[in-house]
Amino acid sequence: MKRVIVGLSGGVDSSVAAYLLKEQGYEVIGLFMKNWHDDSVTISNECPWLDDSNDAMLVAEKLGIPFQTVDLSKEYKERIVDYMFKEYESGRTPNPDVLCNREIKFDVFMKIALDLGADFVATGHYCRKGHLEKNEKTIYQLLAGKDQNKDQSYFLCQLSQEQLSKTLFPIGELTKPEVRAIATKLDLVTAEKKDSQGLCFIGKVKLPDFLQQQLKPKAGVIVEIPEEQEYYFEATPNFNSQKEKLDYLARKIQYSKADGKIVGEHQGAHFFTKGQRKGLAVGGTAEPLFVLDTDVDENVIYTGQGKNHPGLLKKALFVKSDDIHWIREDLALQMEESMEVMARIRYRQPLEKAKLYQFEHGLYVEFEKDQSAITEGQFVAWYLEDELVGSGVIS
Repeated sequence: MKRVIVGLSGGVDSSVAAYLLKEQGYEVIGLFMKNWHDDSVTISNECPWLDDSNDAMLVAEKLGIPFQTVDLSKEYKERIVDYMFKEYESGRTPNPDVLCNREIKFDVFMKIALDLGADFVATGHYCRKGHLEKNEKTIYQLLAGKDQNKDQSYFLCQLSQEQLSKTLFPIGELTKPEVRAIATKLDLVTAEKKDSQGLCFIGKVKLPDFLQQQLKPKAGVIVEIPEEQEYYFEATPNFNSQKEKLDYLARKIQYSKADGKIVGEHQGAHFFTKGQRKGLAVGGTAEPLFVLDTDVDENVIYTGQGKNHPGLLKKALFVKSDDIHWIREDLALQMEESMEVMARIRYRQPLEKAKLYQFEHGLYVEFEKDQSAITEGQFVAWYLEDELVGSGVIS
């Protein structure tokens, strides 16, 4: 009998995943990961991880499976929290959920599970796993979940063949309503529980509060850039090569305070991210202001009116060589090769037509349509039909 360790998070998805595995005849063990101790940054006085671990324990009891809690807060702090602060400080916007899966759930947690004699680990992600044989070798595929509204493959875009080979996604073939219905029928305590929001595992954390613990507030100005600014209307130069053209499309505009007018103040450019609309607290504009860019060295936030402001839109992005990750290593592009794909730059964004171009120093992703708020530090993921084949950190 194969042994599977399920990451029971205290939510409905992982509860039903554990039940389905048991039905399929696996020996199932539930493991709850405790990743955070500091209760001073949760939104209210409820203690989410305690409630969650309690719910996970009740589910395990109900399903009749062994249950254990592991404390990973040391690894979580080192690999996720410290990294996030470093990224924000340098003006980039990390994606803690993608990292949490790569560094914690499918690395630290997986090692613990395998040490406990598990053949597989399982999670409540809405995605599916496939496989194919190529040159007498099994290759694993990460496929989108059946539920289009809930597909979570994007969050797993950094997984490796090795990690995928030992992972199961029991609810990938189901929709959220079907998962809830199973939980209700089993009378699980998590059946009606709302989906968790907030940082992966820390619970309901307010990001600015969380950041403020480490990054000191520092007053600076908010500058509004008019959409008539001449650099938005430059004539496109003639390019001598594809690479020159891609460089141009992916370029970053260097803003300065002289380009617009000062419309307000803020408490630290590193608390803001491209495309952000809330929290600027500047009124009186015809359309809402969006963050176009932040300059953490000068501590200035550049903004523009309306979601179609030219400063938000771009057709291409660049991923440095070190930051390119192929789940399907067999499909990795060689020098000067290109590939038509579907891609997204954030979770739940509909997939968009794009083309990848590989060069010596990295990879360009050129979209057919303009993309809004392409953000450094976030992940771009590319797909062939419903298979996520690779991803990279936007540079």
